[in-house]
Amino acid sequence: MTGCPSAALQLTSSDSLTWYRSSEKAERGFCHVCGGNLFWRQLASDTVSITAGTLDLPTGLEISEHIYVADKSDYYTLDDGVHQRLAE
Repeated sequence: MTGCPSAALQLTSSDSLTWYRSSEKAERGFCHVCGGNLFWRQLASDTVSITAGTLDLPTGLEISEHIYVADKSDYYTLDDGVHQRLAE
């Protein structure tokens, strides 16, 4: 995931975008045509998280940390020197 201030997010089209309130604190944006997971946002925040795999190349993104490392499967090897957060 990556993110930006909600006001800075510019979509070329939002015709198939649907927001689903997934908890009391957050909602998820997805494509109601293909079901693709696109966004996540906390209701009390002015930022939106963006599924990085949905962005056109080149993204210019770099991994800043690995999250939920304690729950990763045994076939993942994280040896790139990036910070590993074990738990939230």
